Amino acid sequence: MTGGGLVAVHAHPDDETLSTGALLATWAAAGKPTCVVTCTRGERGEVLALPGTLSEGLRHLEGDFDALAAYRETELERALRELGVREQVFLDGLPAVGAVGPSRAGALYVDSGMAWVSPGVAGPAPDAPAGAFSLVPLDEAAGRLAALLRERRPSVVATYEPGGGYGHPDHVRAHQVAVRALELAADPEAAVHGGRVPGEPWAGAELLQAVAPADEVRAARRALAAHPAARSLAAAEGLDLADPDEALPPFAKDELPGSAARGAGGGSDALLRDGDVVSCAVGPVLDRVLAAMRAFATQVQHVAAVPASVAPDSGLLGWYALSNGVLAPVMERETYLVRR
Repeated sequence: MTGGGLVAVHAHPDDETLSTGALLATWAAAGKPTCVVTCTRGERGEVLALPGTLSEGLRHLEGDFDALAAYRETELERALRELGVREQVFLDGLPAVGAVGPSRAGALYVDSGMAWVSPGVAGPAPDAPAGAFSLVPLDEAAGRLAALLRERRPSVVATYEPGGGYGHPDHVRAHQVAVRALELAADPEAAVHGGRVPGEPWAGAELLQAVAPADEVRAARRALAAHPAARSLAAAEGLDLADPDEALPPFAKDELPGSAARGAGGGSDALLRDGDVVSCAVGPVLDRVLAAMRAFATQVQHVAAVPASVAPDSGLLGWYALSNGVLAPVMERETYLVRR
């Protein structure tokens, strides 16, 4: 799988780090072409403004969509530098394919917003704005990405599973766009809005969907809840600990075909594949991933590595919290389901 490049398709700045940070850092460290495609600038996100962090004094950015978009671009640049990724593009900055109309050709894809519908699970916001990425015509967005795939000719495209990881409408749309773009890129007759997709057809990429074995998620959450430093931090900062027994978001899967998800992490191979499951060890690139998380100070808080005294079979390497105030584990591996 590592014979060619990687293109990761993500909804907002920080998603590439939280969902695929270890994969990106591992691929880049191997000297392989690595590109992140970001679909929006995350301008409707909530803003952390914590003393002593890069977000201190930035509360005013929340609700100022243009200002927050510009700031999150700088966070994305810092994070990718930490991961070693040298190439990033915004999906709306890629050329439109076909006659999409002048009002669409130069339109920005904006953050659709979301609403929490249950612990750790999001749904559509009641006030999605005009130009919301989740509402952009599928072939318009996919045509732009398909042309990029034909140009880059990667061996792997990585994104979320169909539920968007945790249900955010932009994540769901990013998955749909990636799937459709792969179809268009492979089709010699592909056309969008009356225009042929430029470039030579490319069918050499597999789709990696970010998932996790549900039992490993629960085990990591239990290890986190049992860790004295995590409990002290949660109490001091008013954070909740992720509940190992609650219903899990869509990325957590009860059954995965193959055993690679359980076999990696302890050996020398950073990437292991068993059938349609790929596992990427986080440990070898943990410092890079945590540094990239810290770059998103407006979105991610309390990033830390777990002390070495924690049992190595706990599956827990660190922790972080988002604006929902829930302390979540950094697990020892990223897991991907391969789809063709």
